[in-house]
Amino acid sequence: MVDTFTFSRLPEIHFGIGKFEIIPKKIKQFGNKILLVTGKSSFINSKKGEWLINKLGSENITVEIVHVIAEPSVSFIDEVCKFHRNQNFSAILAIGGGSVLDAGKAISAMLAIDSSIKGFLEGLPASKPHPGSKVPLIAVPTTAGTGSETTKNAVISEVGENGFKKSLRHENFIPEIVIADPELTLQCPPEVTAASGLDAFTQLLEAYVSTQASPITDALALQGLQYISNSLFKSFKQGNNIDARCDMSYAAMLSGIVLVNAGLGAVHGFASSIAGFFDVPHGIICGTLLGAVNRKNIDKLLDGNGSNGLIEKYNNVGRLFIKETDSQGPHLLIAFADVIDKLIDGLQMPKLAKFGIKEEHIAKIVSNTTVKNNTIHLDKIDLSEILKKRI
Repeated sequence: MVDTFTFSRLPEIHFGIGKFEIIPKKIKQFGNKILLVTGKSSFINSKKGEWLINKLGSENITVEIVHVIAEPSVSFIDEVCKFHRNQNFSAILAIGGGSVLDAGKAISAMLAIDSSIKGFLEGLPASKPHPGSKVPLIAVPTTAGTGSETTKNAVISEVGENGFKKSLRHENFIPEIVIADPELTLQCPPEVTAASGLDAFTQLLEAYVSTQASPITDALALQGLQYISNSLFKSFKQGNNIDARCDMSYAAMLSGIVLVNAGLGAVHGFASSIAGFFDVPHGIICGTLLGAVNRKNIDKLLDGNGSNGLIEKYNNVGRLFIKETDSQGPHLLIAFADVIDKLIDGLQMPKLAKFGIKEEHIAKIVSNTTVKNNTIHLDKIDLSEILKKRI
């Protein structure tokens, strides 16, 4: 018998090489005035960026541009919305990596409300639900990582002593249209490819073994993990390999779909707490902790914490990454943990000390880390041991 589950709606998705060229047509479904949210300069100065701006001009589509140069903060979103509010944009077009897409979602949501975004962020004092009003959003990812193009939340960060990383969330914030063209990821440098790819890997694996997983998320996550096993390292070493880039773009998109519907685990619990106190890119936090967290999960699973079904799930993933093996149980699980560590080393993930994190910070990080969907119970001692391995 299939257990009960719920599943969020999806955007209208256009995936594949060359899909970038349908952007003007899709904009016209909403009108002829857009706010383009993009990165600092890499897209705008690219051949595709030049083509798009010229094409929009030739079709009488008015464009205002907002540049996102870091993970979106409260002050950034508030300032952008204050400046552009009441300009009657037909749509928001967000083209970029995860931070750009999150900023696009937040701007889309807050242009319609004359208030600070801080009052609507989950988990902050006196926060309240957002009514869900928004400007239509078209999301165009240029990295293969966060899967933000298919999620209903925008992650907002404030870094500092009392910092936080919280979500603005509503079912309506799922983009109306997603245009995922893997050619846009060809220019990603190796370090971005590695960090974003490991983020997608983390999201797929955490959703697959989540306490909230369902038959649909299991199927999608396992398929995404197959593409990760085939193409993550290849896309890192062979940046112009369009087949590998296609695989990773698809896997990243699936990772966004499954995280919305199954939730995430301890790695992303750490990502939320660490990013509030230290300026560390999200993908690097996930990438550097993926191995240590899953080794701890596997060690505790082999000690009798967890179900046979969970062991089988780890076996399923292990067989994807360890080719031509008939082994299962403890040997396969331990070998899978070894493969993750080897992949992280091969992708040159830095340790947390590079960003100023020391052992003296562990207690504060752990006290602010929640792991509600982690498949194995991890206590404060477990979490501390994980961090020590990656400092």
